[in-house]
Amino acid sequence: MTRPVLIVPGLNGSNDGHWQHYWLRDKPEAVLVEQEEWADPKAGRWLHWLEKAVMTYPGAIVVGHSLGTILAARLATSPVAPLVGGVLLVAPADIERTSTLHARSYEFGTLPGDKLPFPGLMVASRDDIFMNLAKARTLAQHWGVPVLDLGHAGHINIASGFGRWARGYDLAQQLADKADRQQRHRRAMGPQSVQRSCLVP
Repeated sequence: MTRPVLIVPGLNGSNDGHWQHYWLRDKPEAVLVEQEEWADPKAGRWLHWLEKAVMTYPGAIVVGHSLGTILAARLATSPVAPLVGGVLLVAPADIERTSTLHARSYEFGTLPGDKLPFPGLMVASRDDIFMNLAKARTLAQHWGVPVLDLGHAGHINIASGFGRWARGYDLAQQLADKADRQQRHRRAMGPQSVQRSCLVP
C-alpha cells in the first residue's frame, strides 16, 4: 500500500494479539495514533490527536476499531477532512452501550451522523455486544458507507478470535485504490471545471 495507515484503537487500546497490533508489526506504512489516556476516552482530546496524525500523514487510510470507529467518523466535519484518504470502520461501538457494559460513563459525546466526504467501509458483526447489526447498518446509512457483514464475529477482537487479520489489509487497500481513483478524477476534471466556471456570466 502506498498510502500511510493510521491505526485508531478504541477503549483501553489494542493489546498484544489484537489485529491492530499485528497490523503495526506487519505493515511499515502503519502508524499508531497515540492517546494520552486509553482508559479514559475524551471526545475532544482524542479527536485532537487524530487530527494531528492526519495532518502529519495526509492521504492516510484511517483504520478504527470500536470507539476508534466513532472517532474516525468524526473526521467528516473536521477541518482536516480533505486530507483523509479513507476510513475502515471495524466493529463500531455504541457509546451509551459501552458505558452501560463498563458500568461507568464516558465523555465521548454522541454518535455522529454526518455523511463521510471520503471513501469508507464499515465492517460489522451479527453478535457484537457493543452494537447490534441493525443499528450498525442504520449508522452506516447516515455515514454513506457500505457494510461488510462478517456474520457471528463478536466484537471482532481477540476474544472473538481475531488476531492477525489479513483480510483487513485487503480492505484497506481497496479503500486506498478508491481514494487514488477519486484523486485522479479530480485532477482530470480540475481544468475543465475551471473553464466551465469562466463561462458563467
